[in-house]
Amino acid sequence: MPANAPAPGRPRNILDDPFAVRSNRETVAGEILLTYEPTPGTWMYEWDNDIAEDARFAISSGFVYRHLPTSQDAAIGILGDGRTIFAFPGAAPAQDLWEAYARIVSKLNPDFGFVSNLFAGTAQANGSDARLIKRYGGDVRAIYKKTKLTAMVKVNDWGPFDYHRDFNLTFPLQLMADISTSLAKPSWFELPNSRLGLPDTWRSLDRYSPRYSPTTKIDASGQVVPDPTAIGFGNGQEWEVQTYLQINIGN
Repeated sequence: MPANAPAPGRPRNILDDPFAVRSNRETVAGEILLTYEPTPGTWMYEWDNDIAEDARFAISSGFVYRHLPTSQDAAIGILGDGRTIFAFPGAAPAQDLWEAYARIVSKLNPDFGFVSNLFAGTAQANGSDARLIKRYGGDVRAIYKKTKLTAMVKVNDWGPFDYHRDFNLTFPLQLMADISTSLAKPSWFELPNSRLGLPDTWRSLDRYSPRYSPTTKIDASGQVVPDPTAIGFGNGQEWEVQTYLQINIGN
């Protein structure tokens, strides 16, 4: 059902209609996947490969192309109060999307190793915003003896929460890092562990980002509100530095 259908027509949604086209959107897709794994005894696609992999260098990389000739029915969003549910007025338009990705695992010796994920491609919001984003970035988890570093870089991508993609809220650049030390060798997974850490986050903001307010204006009701579309202002920024002490008492 197109978003501009005349009344009583309207975009269908999963709350009010017995059938809606969302994940079953018409798609023609192709994918190529290449893997280099010199130690096949530790299978690259095992669920615990982060731990089990023993290769000095292993990589799995791929490319996906999706031809999406139609739009979708409306998705469901949640307002800022965290409780009110509503249906978007439509969905993102027909579009061809692509994504390239890679996963790299390196265990140079028993004391040092890293796991990294890289991505680049185009993507659409879950809601009705038609803006196509071109995003790329990656993350790395490295362990050296009792020290663990987790870092992430994301360019022109959504933030960490679901509603960022729902409302197509993106940040020009996001940098995140967490360095920690523990009493024993850290786990590759986020399992309970006694450790002391220092996580940091930095983001730049533009007109498509939440909390971006280069200047203000008076709205129709006479209230002073942010004006993210004002001309002549540069990107904003926000940052956060934390510390934590996590204590795990095992049986």
